[in-house]
Amino acid sequence: MSAEPTSTASVRRPDRPAPSPARLRDAWPALAGLSAVFLFEMLDNAVLTVALPTIGRELHTSTVGLQWVTGAYSVVFGATMLLFGAVADRFGRRRVMLAGLTLLAVASLATATVQTPAELIAVRAATGLAAAMTTPGSMALAFRLFAREDLRIRALTVISTAGLVGFAVGPTAGGFALAVVPWQALLLVNVPVALLALVGIRVGIAADRPDDLHPHRIDVAGAVLGTATLVGALLTPTAFVDGGTATGLVALAGTAVAAAGFVWRERTASRPLLDLALLARPLVASGLAYKAAAGLAVSGLLYLTTLQLQSAWGWTPAAAAIGMLPMVAVLLVGGRFVGPFVQRVGTGTAAWTSAGAVVLGLAVGALGGRAGYGWIVAALVLVGAGMRVVGAVAGTEVLRGLPSDRTSVGAALVDTASEVATGAGTAVVGTVLAALVPGSIVAGAWTPGRLAAFQDGLTLAGLLLTVVAAVLVGCGLARAHRGPVAV
Repeated sequence: MSAEPTSTASVRRPDRPAPSPARLRDAWPALAGLSAVFLFEMLDNAVLTVALPTIGRELHTSTVGLQWVTGAYSVVFGATMLLFGAVADRFGRRRVMLAGLTLLAVASLATATVQTPAELIAVRAATGLAAAMTTPGSMALAFRLFAREDLRIRALTVISTAGLVGFAVGPTAGGFALAVVPWQALLLVNVPVALLALVGIRVGIAADRPDDLHPHRIDVAGAVLGTATLVGALLTPTAFVDGGTATGLVALAGTAVAAAGFVWRERTASRPLLDLALLARPLVASGLAYKAAAGLAVSGLLYLTTLQLQSAWGWTPAAAAIGMLPMVAVLLVGGRFVGPFVQRVGTGTAAWTSAGAVVLGLAVGALGGRAGYGWIVAALVLVGAGMRVVGAVAGTEVLRGLPSDRTSVGAALVDTASEVATGAGTAVVGTVLAALVPGSIVAGAWTPGRLAAFQDGLTLAGLLLTVVAAVLVGCGLARAHRGPVAV
């Protein structure tokens, strides 16, 4: 895959692969477009998180409804990425990405018309669908853009830097923006980001060559069952709290049936959506475990911190944004240390230690966050340091462990692990708070008893997420022994 526009010679010789760029600067239009895609992925929910209390008050949203303002995006994103990864490998990564960016711009514009929680949740679901069409392709195209592994890691570091800067600066900028603009304006920023990505990818990346694509039909049945499994897994905790035991049991049973059906389908289909044997490869299994652990811990800590600062301590959105600056500083400064760190300790060690740092940050925030802001600073620094490394390294490990014609599905696996974990983290926090705190957490008087229940809910949710994330890191470490790299 070349980062250069298709030349006259390449039009006459479509079967001739274009040369791989020898330097990052030779592929700058492509890297700019792919960086904009990752910027959208990381900026979107980061900006929204700081506005959640404001959205809850203005739209009169319940605790569960507020949870699904962010959860709808993660659920749709995580549940459909495998499908669109397979579609991209079959019909063209560039083509699917451009279609997704168009949908992103349209869905973001629709935010300006939102008047109810249901409308906002629907818009967030459409945005998640657009993200599922674009995000896996960004990693796959970046990986295929360069032949040398050092350039691949550097390219993924550049792309992740753009996203992490957006993730870091987003809450701060959003908090200050809320003082002068309505919250809808925060999501309209996706429109220029989508346009930048469209231009960069159209100019910098040539269409996929036929021999780079997978020729087989899409496993539609597997896609449906896989999507149902992921959606059910994320909806079931909320069903127990919001709908009662009977509703929760029905959701749990439906999820179990869908999961069993998915496994059966993928084991028996001649051309499965996801070859389950791929998940057993050491590099794939460990990388996915680290990404899931990091996603769970990051989403949990940010949600907990936002609620602690604004709902429990009464900080304004702008003050809460300033409170997130320690993580911003680490993310901005840490980029120059990623390459030397990985070269010194190796990708395997870098992956598990960085994922472990993120989980440790969540533990610190859960145990000490209510005691004072200093504990939150420590948690944010640990999470920022870990995120800076794990985002580039774990994904590279997964792609190295997969066949060359499965790069989009591999990238989809990485993002599915991260986004499903993100949705699960939000769901756990929202479910625990809905169970322990009566009424909406963004409305009503904070009596001493209600505030104590709220603080207990934040601590309990954080500890639950810490345990699960730590288990994932342990599983990844157990599978991290080196195996043959697929080519």
